[in-house]
Amino acid sequence: MIGTLADLLQPGRLTEVVDIGANPHGEDPPYKAMLAAGACRVTGFEPQRDALAKLVAASGANERYLPHAVGDGGAHTLRLCRSPGMASLLAPDPVALEIFGALKHWGEVVDEVPVQTRRLDDIGEIERLDYLKMDIQGSELAVLRGGQEKLSRAVAAQLEVSFVPLYRGQPVFGEIDLEMRRMGFIPHCFAAVKNWPIAPCIVDGDPYKPLHQLLEADIVYVRDFSRPEAMGDEQLKHLALVAHHCYGSIDLVMRCLMLLTRRGSLAPGAGQRYAQILDGARGPR
Repeated sequence: MIGTLADLLQPGRLTEVVDIGANPHGEDPPYKAMLAAGACRVTGFEPQRDALAKLVAASGANERYLPHAVGDGGAHTLRLCRSPGMASLLAPDPVALEIFGALKHWGEVVDEVPVQTRRLDDIGEIERLDYLKMDIQGSELAVLRGGQEKLSRAVAAQLEVSFVPLYRGQPVFGEIDLEMRRMGFIPHCFAAVKNWPIAPCIVDGDPYKPLHQLLEADIVYVRDFSRPEAMGDEQLKHLALVAHHCYGSIDLVMRCLMLLTRRGSLAPGAGQRYAQILDGARGPR
């Protein structure tokens, strides 16, 4: 029997996923297939009450959602906007929003809620963190700096980064990239890239149809696999599982399998067995 990648790897536990800003905004999370396969456990954080209630109502056995606002540990104001996806601990910049047309409406603040943020390293509910997904509109750098200890063992992260800041004081892509590299991660791929039309230009009558201006992107970082000595066997196994289920990065999976085979943690031929798993998943041709 061919089995699954988890059967091949035999990790000691489920991959621990932490999702900060878990409100899905109508999109599936990148770990959906991994969760469906029973290969991970998700701890999500969402301070918006309505969004949290929906997440809790739809959660499965390997999911839990908590109301904490994760940040630098200080007291802040959560600004709720017309678009729930634009809620932020930072104040929207009206000058930047005007440049991008429709965002001026969606970024209008409709309510302000005082919140006490918690540092990632101070959240006791998180015992382990293998894979971080974060979409929190400008507080990413604060979370990273407040989560150094827990992130020191993580193997992958998907972060929303901005090329043009929409909020006052928002760190941009270069600052996030430097911090991730300092912590031992390297860019792996873009999960999504968002371009946006510059006002007042409207293409084909569609105010949302972009030309070339970069606005935001979901970028995936992985633990630097060019220095495998910095990763234990279990970390390599979880990296392979995330690469396979979340991004279809079979080359990174193969690299992990090769390293584990060299260490004697997997039997020879693991790469060939993985190829058989992929063929089995494709079905008859």
